[in-house]
Amino acid sequence: MPYHTGSVRRSLNIVLPLLILLAVLGGLTAFFWPHIQRSRQYLELMRMPAPVEGSLPNPLPGAVLTDTWGGARSGGRTHEGIDIFADRGTPIRSTGPGVVVNVGENRLGGRTVMVLGPAGQRHYYAHLERYPDLQEGDWVEQGDTVGYVGDSGNAKGTPPHLHYGIYTPQGAINPYPLLKKP
Repeated sequence: MPYHTGSVRRSLNIVLPLLILLAVLGGLTAFFWPHIQRSRQYLELMRMPAPVEGSLPNPLPGAVLTDTWGGARSGGRTHEGIDIFADRGTPIRSTGPGVVVNVGENRLGGRTVMVLGPAGQRHYYAHLERYPDLQEGDWVEQGDTVGYVGDSGNAKGTPPHLHYGIYTPQGAINPYPLLKKP
């Protein structure tokens, strides 16, 4: 009997630390999994090509597109995007896949959403009336609702519209040529 008890004890001395190690590794994996997934999403986006002329859908399907890029704005600024007019509360659709990097308010844009898209370009949706159930870190697909048309920020009192902009590491680019025209 003493021999048997000793072998069980030796087995436990080997198996128990291994089980504890596996439990710790499992817990760490579960804890870091969202970060691992997000890193994979960022890498996937960086590998995707940047949108080309006529490749992006209209974020307000059916709304008339007008190139308002570069127009004069208060304080000597120029317009770094385009304004797309639609009825208040019209759902705004993501022009591509991406990771939501900002949901919040600022002085000029009012209620805004920023989506990191293909090739690291940031798609900016501003003057929103309200937000959908969306938070930083969420993945969106092309066509998902990212907001609703309004007049928040410095657009208060103007006809409801979406300010849509695209930013690269080098600065703002005109989104108008990239959008599909009917």
